[in-house]
Amino acid sequence: MRYELLYTATAVKDIKKLDPLAQKRLRNALERFRDNPFANAKKMINSSLGDCRFRVGDYRIIFDSNGDKIIILRIAHRKEVYR
Repeated sequence: MRYELLYTATAVKDIKKLDPLAQKRLRNALERFRDNPFANAKKMINSSLGDCRFRVGDYRIIFDSNGDKIIILRIAHRKEVYR
């Protein structure tokens, strides 16, 4: 099953702040992530930020799932994403 990826305005701003190499890595990871989002995802302890997280190098992708849709909430460096 292929999931639809939806981005919040905050996630789009987060992506635009990144350098081009990191953007390319994230784009490739999100395409793989679309086919099986829960393979490498971990449940968040503090669900006020989102339901799950996904790791790409030093970056974290925080997301919620809603049926066949994955809503990307935040994408940031691991030091900054939980603040």
